[in-house]
Amino acid sequence: MDLGFLKTLVIIFGVSASVIFLLHKLRIPSIVGFLTAGVLLGPHGFGLIQNIHEVELLAEIGIILLLFTVGLEISLKNLKRIRSAVLGGGFSQVFLTFLATTAIAYPFLQKWNASLFAGFLIALSSTAIVMKMLFDRGEIDSPHGRLAIGILIFQDLCVVPLMLLVPILSGATGSPYELLGTLLKSAAIIFVVIFGARWLVPHLLHQIVHTRSRELFVITIILLCLGTALFTSWLGLSLALGAFLAGLIISESEYAYQAISDILPFKDSFNGLFFISIGMLMDLRYLSEHVLLILMGVPILIVLKTFTGFLAIQLIGHPPRISLQTGIHLAQIGEFSFVLAMAGKSAGLITESHYQLFLSASVITMILTPFLIQASPTLSAWMSSRKLLDRLDRMRKYAERESIFTGKADHVIIVGFGLNGRNLAEVLKETSIPYVVLDLNSETVREMRKKGEPIFYGDGTRPEILHKLGLTHARMLVVVISDPASTRRIVRLARKENPKVYIIVRTRYTAEVEDLLQLGANEVIPEEFETSIEIFAKVLHRYQVPRNLLFEQIEKIRSGSYEALRRVELPVKNLPEKCEIMTDIETETYLIGEETPAKGHSIRDLKIRSTTGATVIAIRRDGEILPSPDPAFVFRAGDVVYLIGEREKVLRAIELLESFS
Repeated sequence: MDLGFLKTLVIIFGVSASVIFLLHKLRIPSIVGFLTAGVLLGPHGFGLIQNIHEVELLAEIGIILLLFTVGLEISLKNLKRIRSAVLGGGFSQVFLTFLATTAIAYPFLQKWNASLFAGFLIALSSTAIVMKMLFDRGEIDSPHGRLAIGILIFQDLCVVPLMLLVPILSGATGSPYELLGTLLKSAAIIFVVIFGARWLVPHLLHQIVHTRSRELFVITIILLCLGTALFTSWLGLSLALGAFLAGLIISESEYAYQAISDILPFKDSFNGLFFISIGMLMDLRYLSEHVLLILMGVPILIVLKTFTGFLAIQLIGHPPRISLQTGIHLAQIGEFSFVLAMAGKSAGLITESHYQLFLSASVITMILTPFLIQASPTLSAWMSSRKLLDRLDRMRKYAERESIFTGKADHVIIVGFGLNGRNLAEVLKETSIPYVVLDLNSETVREMRKKGEPIFYGDGTRPEILHKLGLTHARMLVVVISDPASTRRIVRLARKENPKVYIIVRTRYTAEVEDLLQLGANEVIPEEFETSIEIFAKVLHRYQVPRNLLFEQIEKIRSGSYEALRRVELPVKNLPEKCEIMTDIETETYLIGEETPAKGHSIRDLKIRSTTGATVIAIRRDGEILPSPDPAFVFRAGDVVYLIGEREKVLRAIELLESFS
């Protein structure tokens, strides 16, 4: 029995686990760990694995599952919410990067098809790394987070036409007939996607779900993924393209979330193998021989992609600080670029030397990405404040055009118009308290201004914008945005500009409370902590803890700036006995029907309290609650009787109502 393959997997996962564990201590994403492990394991590293063909086979399955899950998460309906970022920002970023890279590459490659292909490779960024970093930093809903995700979605969608263009650029479909054949195949695939998304797959999955067999559901999902990939491969296209389209089909059904949760363990495992195989392909000898060229190429790549990302966001009307931060998030080469590179290498579009140059530079940009993202708030704020982007002049022109000045005084400034901002604005409006709103979502600003909201577009980290909103005359500033770095800057700036303004901040995590208070916030409300309060309040309420004691504990925690959560104390001498007694107390309701024996009799007649020990605390009659009914109260059909007492006593009272004679 040949155990070579099993030995290879043990080595791969053993080394990968060790490397990822060490990098996790440095808060570096696992993808970087997989790449590093691949470099160390491969034939060009320590040579622990010489035959990488078996790993490449598993990596092929990994990229199929990766593209499948990307397709699952890209619902065509959800794209409407961020269509400006997807269509405007995404198209601009890809097009600008493609043009710039092609122009730079042509003098070196001397071939238009190779130069165009280089533009395709550089235009894509890493969805996996950026999404992971945004999620870990709690910035998934921040302005730069939404913009980066929108552009990444557009890039992922671009993989489809780019894969189709690889054989055309290589000359494999040089004749008009072959080109027409490729276009017809593409049209057929689009038709299959539309037909499958609307009719075939939802109906099939509905029948599968009806069986209530989770195993059958998982097998069907994998079958759709691999089957569609095989179908596109049979048509002469890539396996990965078919997997992406399969995910897109399922994303339009109501079973997409279950499919994602079931396929996620497979995706994570095989994706690791994909990135490990990429690291194995990296030739360290080539890196050492061309270290100067690669070290020159990496900064050029990062600056080029940051600049094109910045321009793309500027074109759709966002502030330079946000544009710069988004551009920095997109400064690396993406995982799908490796898929394209391997396809281009097989088609003869790039040589082995150019492939190694691209691979080495790309892996380094991925490794640098976490550090760039961590530095992006400070870097983007510094560059904008140094007038490198002519920031102040643009703000002045915009402020004049939008007439931000409100002339209000003693008002509330709301920064952010998500769910919390909207609810606060609604309450302030109902109570006739003056307020203004600042938000960075231009579509939201346009929509709400039409409805009469005093909302303006602008970046709250800029002092001139806050002054236009009347910060010096405002009574309160409420910051409810999902951008921790910007929140801190706004609090520090507002406290400096107006020492008397009362600042309330909503944050996501309790760990940020102390920093915000030190920066000048008067009150910080962490969602994480308020959720915990709501949970323990409901738990104690179910145990019949007295209401005043419950509120006392909640106020104790809040008044201690949330530090008391770690040392909250209940009156242990008395409370357990009370809880033990109260947990035996139940309330129950009973409907008096036409045939109920108790109908027509009074509470005194039934002697409920003296006979059973339970108490009638209220009666609901004709929609009206009658509390503490008199002993002479006579039951009639339709009455709902509210009983309280120990469980056994309440059950005896119900039995009495049903058997009284």
